[in-house]
Amino acid sequence: MWNKSGRSFGWRAVWLVLCVEWAGLSGVLTGAENGQRPGRPASETPPAAAASERIVRSPAEFRQAVILARGGTRILLSPGDYLGGFYFADVRGESNQPVIIDALDPERPPVFRDAAMALHLARPAHVELRNLVISNMSGNGINIDDGGELEAPAQGVTLRNLRITDVGPQGNRDGIKLSGVTGFRVEGCVIERWGTGGGSGIDMVGCHEGVIRSNVFRHTDGVGSTGVQCKGGTTRVRIQGNRFENAGGRAVNIGGSTGLQFFRPPLAAGREQCEARDIVVEGNTFIGGQTAVAFVGVDGAVVRHNTIYRPQRWALRILQETRHPGFVPSRHGEFTDNIIVFHSQHWAEGGVNIGTGTAPDTFRFARNWWYCADAPARSQPRLPTVETDGVYGRPPGFRDAGGEDLRLGPDSPARSYGADGWRE
Repeated sequence: MWNKSGRSFGWRAVWLVLCVEWAGLSGVLTGAENGQRPGRPASETPPAAAASERIVRSPAEFRQAVILARGGTRILLSPGDYLGGFYFADVRGESNQPVIIDALDPERPPVFRDAAMALHLARPAHVELRNLVISNMSGNGINIDDGGELEAPAQGVTLRNLRITDVGPQGNRDGIKLSGVTGFRVEGCVIERWGTGGGSGIDMVGCHEGVIRSNVFRHTDGVGSTGVQCKGGTTRVRIQGNRFENAGGRAVNIGGSTGLQFFRPPLAAGREQCEARDIVVEGNTFIGGQTAVAFVGVDGAVVRHNTIYRPQRWALRILQETRHPGFVPSRHGEFTDNIIVFHSQHWAEGGVNIGTGTAPDTFRFARNWWYCADAPARSQPRLPTVETDGVYGRPPGFRDAGGEDLRLGPDSPARSYGADGWRE
């Protein structure tokens, strides 16, 4: 199931690569000679180069540099096209000395384009990707995973200032796919147009202790895809300060539906199970799409201090898709201090869709600001439990709603109410 685009010719090829490197002839060999076999035992790992800064100018040099990287290595990619299809296993830095893959010139970033996938890292530790452009991939943009070792997660991965566009274009194709990753960050990225009808801007399966912050998710699919999805046992993830523009049927899918064999860590008999737990969605801006957030087979999640502008059907959904024995009903969600502006013709079921097999009576609502822009008298939503201190029918006072500048103006009545209260 894992992408095995890398190939190995054993120690003879590794010896040849090292000889070429030491002779200063980097770049002579091409992709296959520099491949790294998936699942290489630690005893076969080639000696690492000294921690250093390395400038690369071609796909072959890039492969070479990553294979030889160790903690503290900084790989700088010169401007140009690098195609895609790169697979690397066991790239490992240290917590205070990560392996960094970056643009030599962030104003002219390297471009990975026209392949099945740009980059696949299996079992990495303490690796950072920065200032890369990824475009026109037929599979996923970036894959980072545990190599199928479900109890040994990849760890310490940071993705910063990436631009990922036009992935798919149809089906379950993701901008970024994370499976079995713990201690990760995705910051300052722009992700546009991933797989329509099933893909995600970021798809997490069994990921933990992560932050997804200050990114832009932009799509043209208002129905079938998701912006960010946390499922397969994902826990303790914060989704903060992002902007979602028509990011699918569920801009943030807290939970989902996962085959039991893919949960990380593996499911244990006799325990209560869920798709996601301890997820926080705060300070984001949602524009369009069917719904901003969906609680799907989740056991505890908080959605607060977000702005939700003109959703096409609902502000939120409470659903249950995984119904195997031992799985709890979707429960213990909190929806507080949000601003929701909608139009009556695009508002279904009072703004909240509740599916069967859920526990909506365990959800809490407080201090949300609800405004129906074309019919203020119809602003009050239909919630499954009584809301505390909600506001209904008053415009929140955006700076420029027509221009989709949804920051609160200086005279906004919502500013002092708490709906604009998220801060670092």
